[in-house]
Order: sequence, then C-alpha cells, then structure tokens
Amino acid sequence: MPPAIAGKDVLAAAATGSGKTAAFVLPILHRLMDKKRGTTRALILTPTRELAAQIDEHLRDLATHTPLSGAAVYGGVGMGPQEHAFRSGVDVIVATPGRLLDHFTRPYAKLAGLEILVLDEADRMLDMGFLPDIRRVLKHLPTKRQTLFFSATLPPPIVELSREMLRNPAMISIERKAAPATGITQSVFPVSQDLKLSLLETLIARGEIQNAIVFTRTKHRTNRVYEQLEGKKITVARIHGNRSQMQRTEALAGFKAGKYRILVATDIAARGIDVEALSHVVNFDVPNVPEDYIHRVGRTARAELTGDAITFVAPDEEPDLRAIERAIGKRLPRVTVPDFDYTRRPAEKLEIPIQERIAAIRARKAEDRARAKAKAERKAAAQSAPPQRRTGSPTRPSAPSRPASPPRPASPSRPPSARRSRRRP
Repeated sequence: MPPAIAGKDVLAAAATGSGKTAAFVLPILHRLMDKKRGTTRALILTPTRELAAQIDEHLRDLATHTPLSGAAVYGGVGMGPQEHAFRSGVDVIVATPGRLLDHFTRPYAKLAGLEILVLDEADRMLDMGFLPDIRRVLKHLPTKRQTLFFSATLPPPIVELSREMLRNPAMISIERKAAPATGITQSVFPVSQDLKLSLLETLIARGEIQNAIVFTRTKHRTNRVYEQLEGKKITVARIHGNRSQMQRTEALAGFKAGKYRILVATDIAARGIDVEALSHVVNFDVPNVPEDYIHRVGRTARAELTGDAITFVAPDEEPDLRAIERAIGKRLPRVTVPDFDYTRRPAEKLEIPIQERIAAIRARKAEDRARAKAKAERKAAAQSAPPQRRTGSPTRPSAPSRPASPPRPASPSRPPSARRSRRRP
C-alpha cells in the first residue's frame, strides 16, 4: 500500500485470501478523495464476471462513508446501466476486458481522465488469452497513469509484460513461490475415475464435508456431478462458462448465503472468489497446472482461517499430482476412506463418451431439421393451393312472417257535453 499511495507503479504477488483487493482499493479511494468528480479516474480489469462483481461489492463497502462511486462492467447483462456509468463519470469502473472493448466501440466510452489502472489476477488473464484484449484496451487509455499488477503468482510472462507496461515498479512478494496458505490441510484420496462421484457422495453423507466448492475439469463433468448430487437430494448449484450471468450470480450468491451446500464449478470460480468460512475445497479432477491447484485450494482458509483441501486422484492423474507436489515442495498424504468399497462397479459412468454426446447432438439437430422441413412444406402447400371460388353469399333462411295485426278499433268520439268548452264563461 505505501508505494501505491505514493503513486508508484506496483508489481505485487500475495497469497490468495490475504487481502489484495483492499491493497489496491484503499489507495485508489485515498487518491480520489479530492474535489475532482464527474469523470472516471480508475479502472480495474479482472478476468471473470464473478470477480468483477465481487470487487465492485468490496469497493462499495469500503467507500460507504465517501462520495466516491463505482460500477461493474461485464458481459451477460444489459449494457444500459453500464452506459449510464460511463456517461455519468463514476469514479471507478471494474471491468472484464471483453465487455469493456464492446463499450469502447461507442462514442460515450471515453476514459481520457483515467489516472489509475489495476490488473487483478494478471496471470489468470494471460492464461485465459486476454493478452491481446489488454493491449487493445491500453490503446484507449492515457499513457501517463499509475499501473498496478496484482496476482497470486508471478510467472515469467507476467514479469515480461510488466517491463512493457510498468515504469520502475515497486516489486512486492509476500508469499513463497507456489505455496498454498498455511491454514490449509491438504490430502489426496486415490480412487478410480468411475468411483469419484460415489466417494464424494459418501463423504457428504457422513458429514465429513459441511460445505465445499467442487472443482471439475470440464463443463460436461460439472453438469454431471451437479445432476447426480441433486438426484441425491443434496442442495447444490453449479457455475461454468455456459451458464448465463443471472444463473452464475444466483448460484454464487446462494452458496455464500448457505442456500446451497455444494457448489460445483470449473476453474472459472478458482480466482479471487471469497466465500466466508468455507470448510472444504474438493479437487474432483486434478488440475493440469500447479498454479491452478494453488488458486483452487486458496478458496478455503482465507483471512487466516483454516480449511481442508482434498484431491481425488485417479491412476491416470498421478503425473499431474507429482507436478503439483514438486511445485509446493512436499508430498501430500494419501487417505483411504474406511468402509468404502473401492472395488464396486458404479451404476453408470460419470462422463458420457464424447462420441455418444456428438451422436446425441447430431440426432437432435436432425430432428430439428426434419421438423423445420415439414413445417416449410406445409406452409408452401398452403400457399400454392388454388383459392376456393365463392359463388355468392349463401341464402339465409327468411324469418317467418308475422301475422297481420288486427285493425285497432276507432276510438268513439266523446259526446258534446263531455267536451271541454274553450269558451270563457
């Protein structure tokens, strides 16, 4: 914080959950607390929508007793409120690169008054392929600015990029390279791929897992784990890239509020997401990159609390596990669950083979095409049929004639004596 408050560029690495968000939000608020208002002066770039929404929430909490304002700009939601934020000149914008570039195509999205740029989870943005987008964003920003890089790890590509974007940065690292937080108890559960789900259900049923984020390798496996747990009457939600923003927001908010006991997710939820007092992180699949393991398990034991990180390891995943153990510098203990049948055959495989999924998709598309073709043929037949000629209006049956009314008898004339005399007496 001291070099950031002093206006210097910063390249910082710190353990996940150690308060990086406050480390850049507080200096921003300190600097913006002057009389200059009505223009956006700080931009925070993040890799995911969930992290953007979370940083915006922290910003609002920290700025509660100040006049400063902020807005989150990310995809999956309407652009109207975000456009209003640009036009009104909120003090801080928290954005994902893709949606920010969408706004830059409009004339209202000008950041000529920007003073501070923050790249949060910078290594993850590079992993997700955001480097070209980041360079495109930079073309819309003033060159004279303060730039802050914050990340849980500092791989060589980040250091190389820092040479391009930072000017004499203060380099700060408060964690040992590739090391999870000290409050995390890590363990490995050797198990075959077919029995991973049964083992997870067993641990949940026995109460050994109170609440957990369960990380899977693919969106398909996320859906399958979610469906199986939901079928067991376990309160569960899911997050992956194919879910709408509304669905992802509801799932994360419900999990944080305790509505859901289990959140099944891809690595989209592995960075920066803060869940208070999370008891477990379960690596349902071993990540291919050791840094991803560190970020996953960092969802627990945050803010000096403790938590458990367990990893299900199938025989074919042993090489990835050994790479993780080399990165963290120790061998993780192996655990065998008592009274769990490691030899039984599951009722069905967790993952449907890709060939079967492709065949099912093709079958659905063929049915859709057949229905569309039949509908088009019916429409063409209706249009080509000759119109029926009308020979005239059908004769309506005439109503029965009424019988003639009998003639009314003439009123008898009053006698002269009965007539009123018009003469005056």
